[in-house]
Amino acid sequence: LRKEFSSDVESTIAAVRALLATTVSTGQADLTNLFRLAAHEAKKSRAQNRILRVILIYCRSSIRPHHQWPVNQKLFTLDVMYLHDKPGPDNCPQAVYDALVDALEHVSEYEGYIHESGHGLPRTLFRFMSMLLSHPQQRCPQDDCDIPKPLMKKSAESANGEDNNVHVSTSR
Repeated sequence: LRKEFSSDVESTIAAVRALLATTVSTGQADLTNLFRLAAHEAKKSRAQNRILRVILIYCRSSIRPHHQWPVNQKLFTLDVMYLHDKPGPDNCPQAVYDALVDALEHVSEYEGYIHESGHGLPRTLFRFMSMLLSHPQQRCPQDDCDIPKPLMKKSAESANGEDNNVHVSTSR
């Protein structure tokens, strides 16, 4: 949407609000051009002693993304937010998810995260986006990431004698 980088929050909000869903599908989802642009910007970022992170929000449930990208060219970190419909005759969200994981592992310089949701709940989207705030060089592997922890699980563990420094008040 924007090639110039800025730390202006209002500019980012305006760019996200300018996104429009189209009813016409191109029939394919080639991520190669996105990766080329990101690699170009990553080289400029490196010259300024910064890293580049790309957050891909992918919303196609029936079209698997593909790319043609060299295996040894990992210049940026890719995070993916996959929002999809439920599986059905025309939808194959698992195959799309697997293709997105392959793309992430193929191009990401540091630990990239992928989150998926088929619920369409804003709360889920906000939770996933907040998890993407962590710096890619300080992330643990996503399989080892167990956040956020559900409150019900913590209160049950505390009741079983485990003290995790979580205290829940039940006064009325």
